[in-house]
Amino acid sequence: MASLVQAQTMDAPVEPQNFARAEDRVRLSAPALRAFRALAGQWALNNAEAAALLGVSESTWDRIKRAKWDQPLSQDQLTRASAAIGLYKGLHLLFVDDNADRWPKRANAGPIFRSKSPVEAMIEGGIPVMLETRLLVDAVRGGL
Repeated sequence: MASLVQAQTMDAPVEPQNFARAEDRVRLSAPALRAFRALAGQWALNNAEAAALLGVSESTWDRIKRAKWDQPLSQDQLTRASAAIGLYKGLHLLFVDDNADRWPKRANAGPIFRSKSPVEAMIEGGIPVMLETRLLVDAVRGGL
């Protein structure tokens, strides 16, 4: 009987994580915000930059920064946080020194950035450029 239960459990489809589902956003928002606050400090983002990357107003970012905001992130905000956190991790895998935290604010001649810093380009281009930047770093480090 135990093997039948085990077989049913192994064959049951696992529901993938989905930023569209409220329960996933509630579960993931607090850790995503902790990580995003940390990377904002490491990247020396000012309030306007951090708010724009996360897709919130500066007053909301101020509450988030002070841990005075307990609402779940929206699907778009969680996607933005995920892209930035993934980029942060990729940069730290690529660089073994402080270039990992300086790179996002340095002007970059690459076609994605057009002589702007990656932070400026991601703010201007939103989620598509954030994801493209993350993919670029993953590709450079051999993660793709």
